[in-house]
Amino acid sequence: MIRQSLGRIFIAIAALGLGAAACASAQPDLAAAHHDALKAAVAAPSRTPANTARDRYRHPYQTLAFFGVRPSDTVVELIPGGGWYTEILAPYLRQGGGTLYAAGSERGLGNVRTMMTANPALYGAIREARFPLPANAGADVPRVPDGSADVVLTFRNVHNFMMGDAPIAEEAFRQAFAMLRPGGTLGIVDHRLPESADSARERTSGYLKVSTVRRLAEAAGFRFVGASEVNANPHDTTAHPEGVWTLPPTLRLGEQDRARYLAIGESDRMTLRFEKPR
Repeated sequence: MIRQSLGRIFIAIAALGLGAAACASAQPDLAAAHHDALKAAVAAPSRTPANTARDRYRHPYQTLAFFGVRPSDTVVELIPGGGWYTEILAPYLRQGGGTLYAAGSERGLGNVRTMMTANPALYGAIREARFPLPANAGADVPRVPDGSADVVLTFRNVHNFMMGDAPIAEEAFRQAFAMLRPGGTLGIVDHRLPESADSARERTSGYLKVSTVRRLAEAAGFRFVGASEVNANPHDTTAHPEGVWTLPPTLRLGEQDRARYLAIGESDRMTLRFEKPR
């Protein structure tokens, strides 16, 4: 009797071991499939040619891979602007069963709405949400439910949170934290100001210090996971007459020193990953 019981135990242990081994071998295959799907989304012919021309500066595949975005995730893109990353994220997530929220002001989501209308097969499943959400927002205001997102992303927006007469950075990070489930990721790309620079430049130049972004994120409850240099540009001194907007794609000085600024390329950028603690 004891021998039979021991035999059943050994069989069960062996089955668990085989199951664990199968799961372990499946993990790399699943990760490879995710990366292949992301590469396909970046290379998709549906992307706007003017957007793909900037891939050499924005490195979308490497950036999204660093943030660990999976095709089954619920992803929130804060203030998507012209929809540069939306063109990649929406088809990638739709194919994998994920969800994409475009979060911004009603006026600021105009470009995303145009995309949804023009090509509903690719972009029609995008969900709209208000961001920042006003404190007095009623139940009819579209929002990202608390604790529902796997990933919150924002590209070249945090500097805007710091500018103006009423900075919203602290509230923006607080709301991003609330959107995420425990263990969820906050991914940030923004123009990088050297740590030795005068902090006053953060209010006017479009550049921010990494330490400033970390302070804001950690004050909201985030844990810093790591940084990537994939969007670094060592040719950018950050000292330009019209701030970051001196460089492409804006080229605010027009033809003045145009060749010089084109040679520098787009700005030096931080790429930071944070996590909402489990």
